[in-house]
Amino acid sequence: MSPRDLFAEALAGVLQRPARSALTALGTVLGVGAFVAVLGLTSTASSQIDTRFDALTATEVTVRSTGGAPGDGEDGVFSESADRAASALGGVEAAGVYWPVRLPAEATVTGAPVAGGDGVRTQVVAATPGMLRAAGARLEEGRLFDGFHQETAQPVAVVGAGLASRLGITTLETAPAVFIAGRPFTVVGVVRDTERKADLLLSVTIPAATAARVWGDPDGSEPVEMLISTEVGAAAQVARTVPLALDPVRPERFAAVPPPDPRNLRTSVGSDLEQLFLLLAAVCLLIGAVGIANTTLVAVLERTGEIGLRRALGARARHVTAQFLTESGLLGALGGIVGASIGTVAVVAVSLVQSWTPVLDPGVVAAAPLAGLLTGLVAGLYPAWRASRVPPAEALRR
Repeated sequence: MSPRDLFAEALAGVLQRPARSALTALGTVLGVGAFVAVLGLTSTASSQIDTRFDALTATEVTVRSTGGAPGDGEDGVFSESADRAASALGGVEAAGVYWPVRLPAEATVTGAPVAGGDGVRTQVVAATPGMLRAAGARLEEGRLFDGFHQETAQPVAVVGAGLASRLGITTLETAPAVFIAGRPFTVVGVVRDTERKADLLLSVTIPAATAARVWGDPDGSEPVEMLISTEVGAAAQVARTVPLALDPVRPERFAAVPPPDPRNLRTSVGSDLEQLFLLLAAVCLLIGAVGIANTTLVAVLERTGEIGLRRALGARARHVTAQFLTESGLLGALGGIVGASIGTVAVVAVSLVQSWTPVLDPGVVAAAPLAGLLTGLVAGLYPAWRASRVPPAEALRR
């Protein structure tokens, strides 16, 4: 048989039962479609992970010290002008000092001054107004405390949405208060989300001057740090210059640390995702191959008479094998083409919904029909061999 005749016979066999052929190819469509989709989504998700990591690396600086609090004199590592000094640097969007407040061991935070009421043990953070801006705090209700509250040491607080729910604070219209170790602090804002410092969602944040007045300056055991948010790409430059801006005489008192390069972490995450999705795609392709093999084998049994007639007219075993193998390969290739199209559309659709940039290797799309063809050929090996082994005389009797 010439290749042209072989292809024509195989195509006729596929089109003879179009519904069955479509259902047979459906397994390959799903397998190849899943193969293209998961690889495309893996690449797209990895790109988003890289973008998020890069954005974090390029826009955040942490300045650390051994202790102290905002104030004048040798006892305070960060001076009262620290926020302004850091914010004056080129590329800095916001900067602020913060530290965890050390409360008495039995101290709790409550939403109402009820005698014997249960309190919540949670973190209380002392911060300058610039720290909340640097953290990218997004409010659910109310406002952030500002320079007036800091300068006059006002008893106000900003709470995270998670903590506000636990304390029973549902609205700020009634001017609710939280009681920290029995001291009242008026809640002026509820933080819904943050770009950095996610622990603020379960914390109470109060002005640094208020915390220093009530509980005193940090004694050195609490880490006092400054959080700086910068424009994209400015973090490394800011990290080099901010110690000198904070203390031109003794810049060595400060250690400015930009976030470490997360290349190894993001590579590991991307690799894990790719391995998982490749495994799922392989399972889908295996299911498609089993479906093609099963349907082709049933077709061999149903077309026994046709096989006997072809053998009687002179077709050899290799001709019958080639015909059924070509049919299964054709079904696999058609399924691969349709599956690649569906997978590509799925990647683009998910990216549009998530506002991502779709990333899909053209080589994957080009190889998908070949993967379908290979799947069909492998799936048709046994049925084609079985068809070639049918005795002509017995086939004609059926």
